[in-house]
Amino acid sequence: MAESKSKSVLLLCGDFMEDCEAMVPFQALSAYGVSVDAVCPGKKAGDICRTAIHDSLGHQTYSESLGHNFTLNATFDEINVDKYDGLLIPGGRAPEYLAINSSVQSLARKFSGSGKPIGTICHGQLVLAAAGLLKGRKCTAYPPVGPVMTAAGASWIEPESMGTCVADGNIITAATYKGHPQFIKHFVKALGGNISGSDKRILFLCGDFMEDYEILVPFQSFQALGCHVDAVCPKKRACDICPTAVHDFEGDQTYTEKPGHNFTLTADFEGLDTSSYDALVIPGGRAPEYLALNARVIAIVKEFMEAKKPVASICHGQQILSAAGVLKGRKCTAYPAVKLNVELSGATWLEPDPIDRCFTDGNLVTGAAWPAHPQFISQLMKLLGIQVAF
Repeated sequence: MAESKSKSVLLLCGDFMEDCEAMVPFQALSAYGVSVDAVCPGKKAGDICRTAIHDSLGHQTYSESLGHNFTLNATFDEINVDKYDGLLIPGGRAPEYLAINSSVQSLARKFSGSGKPIGTICHGQLVLAAAGLLKGRKCTAYPPVGPVMTAAGASWIEPESMGTCVADGNIITAATYKGHPQFIKHFVKALGGNISGSDKRILFLCGDFMEDYEILVPFQSFQALGCHVDAVCPKKRACDICPTAVHDFEGDQTYTEKPGHNFTLTADFEGLDTSSYDALVIPGGRAPEYLALNARVIAIVKEFMEAKKPVASICHGQQILSAAGVLKGRKCTAYPAVKLNVELSGATWLEPDPIDRCFTDGNLVTGAAWPAHPQFISQLMKLLGIQVAF
């Protein structure tokens, strides 16, 4: 459960910002009860920013492919800095051009001048350098950004890993999205947040081509809270990879699909002891349709449900719940095309209108698609007794 006293954060966006470096903090903070406004110079509320999937695929630098379309919810020209308690700047390629925008530089200086928290990640630190805010400050970033940080007078901290995060006063910097858990945790603390009840162990049931956001957002959101979070997949072990899929709504009769990030598993599937976990999360995407055929996957779901532990499933994840026969007499929602599975399993269908709506029925949390993450995460937090208070 999130408890907030009107904390508001501004997310500075741009075309081809890194996909999850925008959405993970946006939805995580929203789930914790923080109001987040996403803006972009030259655009207004309701407009789209294109995003980029950046990943390390064995080349000398990162690869890039198209990510989700990110919908802005506020207008840049209407910003009142006094309204906000902090500023977040995602990485990707957007900061290269945002950094030379005088209005953006002025915005960053206003936040800095008031001592409000500023969190930047990956290439986002270019904006701080251009605004003259790094002189004498400790910071990290994606390694090729280091020379610019040094030239701007920063005390450069070489990232030991792509998960490195550095906090120096009101400025919080991270190398890449792999550092989101510490990055978001530091930012919540800088906002005056206090996290309690997070001594929980959460299991994520993964598969190839699960939806990109539907694994990364809740997984890193619960890590940021301090939970122990494990991700497993049949026939795979810790450190193995699951490819993900970007599912988006682009005006067609159904969602489109593009390649997502590669997701690294954290535990072995074989020998898994479900009794050591407090909750189960099932992402959507295309993975559930084949995971639902796996006898051990079905057994895992039944073990959590029979123990009345929280189970949270989103989008197509409910295909697994249906196959496990655990929905009879329950109320739930899902991606609309999964309605047939839900109703044939004996559940009462709850219409996801709007698409970002989630429902809790006893120990079961269900959502229709990734826009529902703030409610999805918040409702699971409530079942687990996790609170964020400001």
